[in-house]
Amino acid sequence: MMFFLTLSALLAITFAQEANHTPPKVQVYSHQPGEFDKENTLICHVSGFHPPDIIIQLMKDDEELPNAKQTDLAFRQGWRFVLTKNVAFTPRRGEKYSCKVKHGTTTRDYAWESNM
Repeated sequence: MMFFLTLSALLAITFAQEANHTPPKVQVYSHQPGEFDKENTLICHVSGFHPPDIIIQLMKDDEELPNAKQTDLAFRQGWRFVLTKNVAFTPRRGEKYSCKVKHGTTTRDYAWESNM
């Protein structure tokens, strides 16, 4: 009987945590309109997520860009969190820039569109 009570409690906790899990909304953009060979700032804005355990990486091709700066974690109504990361970069033709976001067990790559 104790086994079933323990199992029931664990299942209830698991489902309660999953019910609070909200995936992030991700926006990837640059400070200035994208132009090749012109210095710019790559920005990744992540919002509306819960729980707050999240990793954001700004990428050039498959390598993380060094010297990125990240804001402090903030929260909004309903304990949904917000975080922004940015880094100076100079886009070059043929290079792929993106924001890699790991939230919980899910990792997704969001591409920067230069509009060039």
